[in-house]
Amino acid sequence: MEFIDYYKVLELDKKATAADIKKAYRKLARKYHPDLNPNDAEAKKKFQQVNEANEVLSDQEKRKKYDQYGKDWQHAEQFEEAKKRQQAQGSPFGSYSGSDSGYSYSGNFDDDTFSDFFETMFGGAKRQQGRGHRPQFKGQDYNASLRLNLADVYTTQKQTLTINDKKIRLTIPAGVENGQTIKIKNHGAPGIQGGPNGDLYITFEILNTSDFKRDGANLYKNVELNLFDAVLGGEIMVETFDGKVKLQLKPGTQNLTKVKLKGKGFPKYKKEGQFGDLYITYTIKIPEKLSPKEKELFTTLKNLNS
Repeated sequence: MEFIDYYKVLELDKKATAADIKKAYRKLARKYHPDLNPNDAEAKKKFQQVNEANEVLSDQEKRKKYDQYGKDWQHAEQFEEAKKRQQAQGSPFGSYSGSDSGYSYSGNFDDDTFSDFFETMFGGAKRQQGRGHRPQFKGQDYNASLRLNLADVYTTQKQTLTINDKKIRLTIPAGVENGQTIKIKNHGAPGIQGGPNGDLYITFEILNTSDFKRDGANLYKNVELNLFDAVLGGEIMVETFDGKVKLQLKPGTQNLTKVKLKGKGFPKYKKEGQFGDLYITYTIKIPEKLSPKEKELFTTLKNLNS
């Protein structure tokens, strides 16, 4: 597997702080976002790499493993387990570190132990008769991204994905958020020496082209009122995410008045039947290009009010 230096992807060095990583991720994710680079395959690739790098480096435990084992950081636990088994059997065990240029080793492996362990770990060895038991390792995890529209995740749906020529039926719960990652167990690479398969991690890219702003399960929307409805009040029809509702408008409604519609927001992730709220902000449109008669009436109203 080609090694990708996550620090270089985020244009950072290994001394970068968590704040540095967060800042770099936001900058580059915005730069390469598919919405800003339509039909740009290279930008899409970089966007995926930026997301992958952030997923690892922003997690303290994952970053620690990555710094120690390089591209094979996902096998860190298996490596440590094998180390313990070797030590329990009285075999000396060296130290290992991964890097973008290869691997370094120091210790007292004899030739057979060195070959058995490292060739097994990196998938290069085949079982040979008479060599005894070899440690098993979980297969490599796969990472994929799935782009959906906001309307697609308003309800639970099923999709069939093709990963490495293998079809996977996936149930996507309503309320999935942009950037959220879910794990599908045992759908990664095959295990090594009979070990379990890796897992498949799918990160969602939720495109929002609607009039609604989403924050978790809550939705926000601006609704424009004409001056006369704002002054006189009455009934208005407002579009929610799942249809129109009729609202009562109070006389004298002020600009930027906020109204909450309980339960009219977005579905809560994996909470069947539960929804967030919809927050509406009224903005009042001032009439332009008044006719002479309209100007006369507004002048009369002004005089009456003074």
